[in-house]
Amino acid sequence: MVPPFFYRKYMEKYLQCGRYRFPLTGPKARPLVMGILNVTPDSFSDGSENIDLNFKLDRAEAMINAGVDIIDIGGESTRPGAEPLDVELELQRVMPLIFALRDCGVPISIDTYKPEVMHEAQLAGVDMINDVRGFRAPGALETAAQGDCALCIMHMQNTPQTMQVQALYDDVVIQVSDFFAERIKTMKNHHIARDRMVLDVGFGFGKNLSHNLTLLHHQKLFAERFSLPVLAGLSRKGMLGTLSGKPVEQRLAASIGAAITAVARGANIVRVHDVAETVDALKIWNAAININNSVEKYEF
Repeated sequence: MVPPFFYRKYMEKYLQCGRYRFPLTGPKARPLVMGILNVTPDSFSDGSENIDLNFKLDRAEAMINAGVDIIDIGGESTRPGAEPLDVELELQRVMPLIFALRDCGVPISIDTYKPEVMHEAQLAGVDMINDVRGFRAPGALETAAQGDCALCIMHMQNTPQTMQVQALYDDVVIQVSDFFAERIKTMKNHHIARDRMVLDVGFGFGKNLSHNLTLLHHQKLFAERFSLPVLAGLSRKGMLGTLSGKPVEQRLAASIGAAITAVARGANIVRVHDVAETVDALKIWNAAININNSVEKYEF
């Protein structure tokens, strides 16, 4: 008789994230928190003229102390209407942080769609590439295939300059799902392993409120169809302002609520600005759902 651990060993799934490996199933699996570390003066929520390295390192240290799982470094704003950034300027912004944090004890992600930035970031030791354009830029897939980073494939309709002008879908779930199917097939043709792939429906990237809520409700469908982890990026976004009536600087509660909802609906990773608060909230949620369903033994 084959011992039970044999089945567990080969049935449990993992996300290969560069030097790190996260369990997606099994007793050690839990929702992961990706902390946003922007080095931009014009991001919609946390843009600041203060892009001093020491200031950003202090932010990163606070995230690590709070229990962050992945730190996502971004040098270019992708807010609606944002203009493209020169490659050299993006590299000047992100590379010092990558070099400073690559041995910090948690995986480092680079938020970019430019193959040139992907290449330099991989050489510097990042563990994930988070591409809002789904690795569609010429050369992006070829560059990504050269390393062992996790690859976050995000769906975006149109470009940051035009994506919110007219967001149109016949069926947003089917069309986003078909986009993922095409991207996964193309990645496979580039010999990229499935255990490196993460899916992100791209909340707010060419979607209106109805599209966003529909995609949030159906997070689990994407995970189940493709048997891949799903990342949800809802933190402080406009849809939360529409629903709560709060300006961006007052969306902490809404952001935590959105993160918990995304995880409950099937997301494996949440990308957030407010790391400490989200980590605490998910600890409570995770503890409650992992109590072995003991309530089922009660009869009233």
